[in-house]
Amino acid sequence: MFFSFNIDVTHDTSEATAEETELKLAAGVIHQIDCLFPVNSNREIHVKIMQAAYQLWPTNRQGAVRANNTVISTREFYELIPGSSILTVKAWNTHATDDFMISVNIGLLPKRILQPFSFKELLKAALGSEE
Repeated sequence: MFFSFNIDVTHDTSEATAEETELKLAAGVIHQIDCLFPVNSNREIHVKIMQAAYQLWPTNRQGAVRANNTVISTREFYELIPGSSILTVKAWNTHATDDFMISVNIGLLPKRILQPFSFKELLKAALGSEE
């Protein structure tokens, strides 16, 4: 599954006044996150992706992802369980006059696709055990 969200980020905002957008996803494992930063944003858009109080992206809590006219892409292995599959994009734009739109794309697959064998199954196969 592939989820895509376009988010408008208002000008002259700070982390304290950041806009929060809920991303309603399905249960499964996030295997990729892409964030498209528009041309002329001059690294003035700051983005964090959260699950409740946990900062998923970037990993360092004091950090925020910033870029200009590029896609920042990362591989992940983060499981979302049923009933707990909503993420929040926290974004702010320090540009004085221009609003911008960012695009957040999330790849999500069932765990069985990304990790077809459990550790127990691999160990059993390596030891030649029939049990």
